[in-house]
Amino acid sequence: MGWWSRLVGRAGARGGATSSAGSTGTSARAERGEASSHLAEFARTRVGVEAYLEPATHDTGLTLLLIATDGEWTRRRVPDARTARSFAQDLAMPFYDVNFTGYPQRMRDWNARKRAEEKARRRR
Repeated sequence: MGWWSRLVGRAGARGGATSSAGSTGTSARAERGEASSHLAEFARTRVGVEAYLEPATHDTGLTLLLIATDGEWTRRRVPDARTARSFAQDLAMPFYDVNFTGYPQRMRDWNARKRAEEKARRRR
């Protein structure tokens, strides 16, 4: 069983994966599986992907941000920092903490290009 699957029980202990009806956390399990699959697919299909751990905010929990060489990025929630680090190690990608490194310029450049493209598309 994969590392992501082993974490399903932990979320329930924090109150995030079970409902008051006594659910077994099946939806949380499916959500984690989808997140893991999405991140792995992104890493597999992009060049030079690096992993960045983002701190929890008021709106979202701890997230793992993957950034490719061209600046394209994706993020998904992760249960804890150990899981995020393990994911990056399993896929042999560099792992950074945004609190210490900040976001790479290539991500900001990619976002700016996408905003400009969207603005130009709306003008047409």
